[in-house]
Amino acid sequence: SVVFTDVSADDWFYDAVQYVYDAGMMNGTSATTFSPNGTITRGMIVTMLYRLEGEPNVTITGKFGDITPATWCAEAVSWAAANGVVNGYENGLFGKDDPITREQLAAILYRYADLKGYDISDSADLSSFSDTASVSKYAVPALEWACGAGIVKGNDGRLLPKSTGSRAEAAVMLMRFMETCAK
Repeated sequence: SVVFTDVSADDWFYDAVQYVYDAGMMNGTSATTFSPNGTITRGMIVTMLYRLEGEPNVTITGKFGDITPATWCAEAVSWAAANGVVNGYENGLFGKDDPITREQLAAILYRYADLKGYDISDSADLSSFSDTASVSKYAVPALEWACGAGIVKGNDGRLLPKSTGSRAEAAVMLMRFMETCAK
């Protein structure tokens, strides 16, 4: 069972935290804490997927101006960029420390699923969500897939695409992704 003092069995995210911890995708923020309400960054998400891949050897590409060979997530970002999982921002940066938005996470998981050859044909009509118009154009196919596959379920009839997810929310999305796609 989870060994974190800030995660209890009656928390809505308990099973997901247990899942991602057991899978080696997410660690605690300390030996005893998970920080479920803490921020999850773009660099952290890419690092989790890189771990899932067994941390293959990569060449640091220098594709992004904010990623140097000494950057803590340089290998993960280089792997993800080389495999089309991430594109970075239009300004040439990756934004490793930027909190990841829900639509960014959906897009990264969508591209990763495609890379792995998982079925990405599920698609949901997003018009039932009251904030569909605020979804970035690039993220529409990813969110249609993520909703269709049950990875994203919305919050009170909203997608909240620009909202940043917590570590607990990311754990839940990652668990749903693994249980839905990587079976």
